[in-house]
Amino acid sequence: MTKASDLFVAALEAEGVEYVFGIPGEENLDLLESLRTSRIRLVLTRHEQGAGFMAATYGRLTGKAGVCLSTLGPGATNLVTPAAYAQLGAMPMLMITGQKPIKTSRQGHFQIVDVVDTMRPLTKYTRQIVSADAIPARVREAFRRAEEERPGATHLELPQDIAGDDTSARVIPASFSRRPIADDKAIAHAAAAISQSRHPLLMIGAGANRKTTAHQLRSFIDKLGIPFFTTQMGKGVIDELHPLWLGNAALSDHDFVHRAIDAADCIVNIGHDVIEKPPFFMREGRRTVIHVNYESAEVDAVYFPQIEVVGDIANTVWQLGEVLTAQPHWDFGFFDRVRAALLANLVDRSDADRFPMAPQRLVADVRKVMGARDVVCLDNGLYKLWFARCYRCREPNTLLLDNALATMGAGLPSAIAARIVCPDRRVIAVCGDGGFMMNSQELETAVRLGLDITVLVLRDDAYGMIKWKQAHEDYPSFGMDLGNPDFVRYAQSYGARGHRPASADEFAPMLQRALDTPGIDLIEVPIDYSDDDRLLNEEIPKLSAALR
Repeated sequence: MTKASDLFVAALEAEGVEYVFGIPGEENLDLLESLRTSRIRLVLTRHEQGAGFMAATYGRLTGKAGVCLSTLGPGATNLVTPAAYAQLGAMPMLMITGQKPIKTSRQGHFQIVDVVDTMRPLTKYTRQIVSADAIPARVREAFRRAEEERPGATHLELPQDIAGDDTSARVIPASFSRRPIADDKAIAHAAAAISQSRHPLLMIGAGANRKTTAHQLRSFIDKLGIPFFTTQMGKGVIDELHPLWLGNAALSDHDFVHRAIDAADCIVNIGHDVIEKPPFFMREGRRTVIHVNYESAEVDAVYFPQIEVVGDIANTVWQLGEVLTAQPHWDFGFFDRVRAALLANLVDRSDADRFPMAPQRLVADVRKVMGARDVVCLDNGLYKLWFARCYRCREPNTLLLDNALATMGAGLPSAIAARIVCPDRRVIAVCGDGGFMMNSQELETAVRLGLDITVLVLRDDAYGMIKWKQAHEDYPSFGMDLGNPDFVRYAQSYGARGHRPASADEFAPMLQRALDTPGIDLIEVPIDYSDDDRLLNEEIPKLSAALR
């Protein structure tokens, strides 16, 4: 006979789990003891939300479900936002929560919340384990659901009395499986539409960043010479220094890339789904849109593709590349003009010496200092638009941003997970002052783990993005300004190093020194968004509209 908590941990080990992120409670003590003697490492965090963001980011980077742990009640409800973060962002994650004994309990409804039903709309799979014998099947199914396309969040509740039971059940090994491939008729239909078009264009979305599609896509683009652009979460699948890159759909409309989209008569969407903000708005009869993804399209008012090619993306791209050849009637002259105008605009203000810093200068300096494989983890704020638009990624998943739930507070936890997964790469977190303070306590976690991370806190003493929107819609400024601690001393109080540049020219050398010095560094950077409304809503649309 085996203790149920030991069997549960053995099932996690069989799934290849390396880390469990979280905060245990008294209902998890059996499971905690089983973890103590396991090869799995417990990463104790300061808040369950941080643990969930770390587990989701682990899943995003590895393709294997990240695992997080909480107790019942308030610990479990603190995982609600990470559940939505992983579910909308297609990041495989398993949440394990505790519960009071379900067979006999003398505590009434103290701390009792129906966590399984709470998690139901936010997960692919949620179950309470009601017998020790059910553990192997429940764990195997939770991992299968979390990792299969489209990936997302799963949840298991392990009650205290079940965890302490004995069982003769055995771990269920993972089965061999392969993703289905697209059928020949769909390939032929899509290939004909691309061949017959005059101005084909590729769009690369988040789905292409989840599996090993980069090699096939690069070969496809190089063979056919079709220009491409990306969604925010599709950045880096193809090196953005590629001569056919047309930019990123960071803005909803009226950027240079949208002029190319308007001119295209056939758009091939590689790995896009409607969770991301629409990179373009479909209009009946304007163009043919081809949906290439692991699953069929979710149709809504702005996305209704005429052709769907469903199956493994890399295989689909390879099949299309085998049957397609570059056509003499393809005309990319206007796309070339779009690219030239975009590249000229991307360097605008990249050397601005004003202080507080212009966001374009900050992005340019970060790009100069970071290597091709280094990882930048973004929180959510106005700076995200500038990084999406101007930070040219060289490799997949080297700019981790969230354009699905778009939650604040994930930047620092995400960087902690990225450093754990990628110990040979430099990792920075870029956070606004508002988002940073939502999970800033995880600085202690990073220091305790002995990690090497640099955190940029962009200080504007406000919830800057919403303040920008408020001003753009001609509302008076209200409810957006806030106070902040001295971030340098705040970092030092955790045992990290704190820095603050006094000019724009000081920033890049300071960042370089921080990256070259092992340990946790925090750099407080005053940021100036005062030009953003004019640039994003007036100047860029005017310049792009002038293209002919």
